[in-house]
Amino acid sequence: MGLLTWMRERGTRRRAAERLYFAAVGAARQPAVYAALAVPDSVDGRFDMIALHVHLLLRRLRQLGSAGQALGQELVDVMVADMDRSLREMGVGDLSVGRQVKRMVKAFYGRGRAYDQAFGGDLADLHAALARNLYRGQPVAGAVLAAAGRYARAAERKHAGLAAEALLSGVIEATQISVSPPGDD
Repeated sequence: MGLLTWMRERGTRRRAAERLYFAAVGAARQPAVYAALAVPDSVDGRFDMIALHVHLLLRRLRQLGSAGQALGQELVDVMVADMDRSLREMGVGDLSVGRQVKRMVKAFYGRGRAYDQAFGGDLADLHAALARNLYRGQPVAGAVLAAAGRYARAAERKHAGLAAEALLSGVIEATQISVSPPGDD
């Protein structure tokens, strides 16, 4: 493969990753999530929701072989670049941005491992992972946690149902997930 071909493919993959990332951000920023599911509408809460949606995209991309894995790595690179930019916009000093981004990336991968185990397990595993990650171990009503679990499972199904071609090209819409309030079992 020539250098120009490689650069063209990387540019195409980067644009696809950017579209996927901003679709994940769009899904994560639904106001209903913060209202109905009591996810803190804060920097941390938004990070946790974005981490959930990006991770679900990565789970789906891993199913698509080497092309999906390469796009997944590019998706993480886009997310890291956005974290860096966001921290700088919030006024974090240049000397500490690197440490903060490193901490956030470590947290993202930790959440990813927890979610992989939780989605492969039973509902109690998912609730425990959500309690640790979305609510950072703060007390949360059982009905709220159950609603968050329904939301996460619905998001997983929606991400899993994305067509391979659309996913690899990054042509997807923000995966708007309906949010059922606590008690709507």
